[in-house]
Amino acid sequence: MDKYAVFGNPIKHSKSPAIHKQFAASLGEQIDYRAILAPIDSFEKTVLSFFNQGGKGANVTMPFKEQAYAIASELTPLAKIVGAVNTLKKRDDGTLLGDNTDGVGFVNDLLANKVAITNKRILIIGAGGAARGVILPLLEHNPQEIIIVNRTAQKAKELAELFAQYGSVSAFGFNDLPVSNYSLIINSTSSSMNDELPALDKKHITNCEVAYDMFYSLQNTIFMNWVAQHNVNAKLLDGSGMLVGQAAQAYYVWRNKMPKILPVVDALKQGTLK
Repeated sequence: MDKYAVFGNPIKHSKSPAIHKQFAASLGEQIDYRAILAPIDSFEKTVLSFFNQGGKGANVTMPFKEQAYAIASELTPLAKIVGAVNTLKKRDDGTLLGDNTDGVGFVNDLLANKVAITNKRILIIGAGGAARGVILPLLEHNPQEIIIVNRTAQKAKELAELFAQYGSVSAFGFNDLPVSNYSLIINSTSSSMNDELPALDKKHITNCEVAYDMFYSLQNTIFMNWVAQHNVNAKLLDGSGMLVGQAAQAYYVWRNKMPKILPVVDALKQGTLK
């Protein structure tokens, strides 16, 4: 049976084994997929040991995506630009291909939820790895503009400059952010994980059409509830679809078969994913 794993720290709450188990079952396949805790100081050793013992592919989550980028023998064009890898595939010649499926999973979830991207103004809260992974896939759908806002404005500006050649991307600190009509507001920070709100003023959300929190939750996140308090018309989405979507894309990278996403998202949201 082909062996796969997800590596992270912490990792025990990962839904990836259950998601991939359901993918395989839906396609009539059998795989061995498990969650592996990688020590903070020996990620490379842990992952390479897994592949040397017959592993076929791996998912990589926090905080190791940049290290996965470093150990890949070859990178997809998207992974090269993003500078982070969440999917590793061992090829027939023994080399490791590094890919980043986060952005594709995210955009596919937006499209599945009928969220318009083209000609829209998009506000991304946060300038870390999660934001970095979705900007280029968003730009491929020709938004009017992407605005990055971050507590450290310089970090947001560096990210905007990285992607400026691919489309209109600008950056601000929270205190300088213009009041404007943002169609889609994306919380790419981990604030909801800690039950905290990003430092965004409510005046920025009153006219948004969609608020998307990348953190996945069985209930509305604190960010989603905050938006709902100040904008009753906003469509609210959490990261469940993105989580399943990036996993489906990884499955495709490994096995050249694309699983159906929606049944697994439904099971995840209903708490029945085992």
